[in-house]
Amino acid sequence: MPTSQDRKIALETRMKQLKVRIAEIEAELESHQSKDWDDLAAEREGDEVLEEMGLSAQHEMRMIEAAMARIEAGEYGICVTCGAEIAEERLDLLPATPFCRDCAPKR
Repeated sequence: MPTSQDRKIALETRMKQLKVRIAEIEAELESHQSKDWDDLAAEREGDEVLEEMGLSAQHEMRMIEAAMARIEAGEYGICVTCGAEIAEERLDLLPATPFCRDCAPKR
C-alpha cells in the first residue's frame, strides 16, 4: 500500500511530465509558419487539438498542486466533500482526486 510520501513522489513525477508536455506543445504551436492557405488550415486544425491538450495538462497540474497541498496539510486521501477516506484503489487510478467514489462528479 503506497504511503503519502510515495504518492507525493508519483505526483511530483507526473507534474514534471506535464511541464515537459506543455513546453513541447508551446514549441509546436510557435513553429507553425506556413504561408500556403491549405497548410495554414491544416495547421490551425492541429493547433486546436494541441491547445486542448495543453488545457487538459494545465487542469491536471492544478489538480496535482491541490493534492500536494492536501498531502502537506495531512488531508490527502480524505474526501473534501464528505470527509470519508478515499479508497486506495481510487487513489491508484486517480492520485490527485479530492473525492471519494460517492462524491465524485458524475459524467
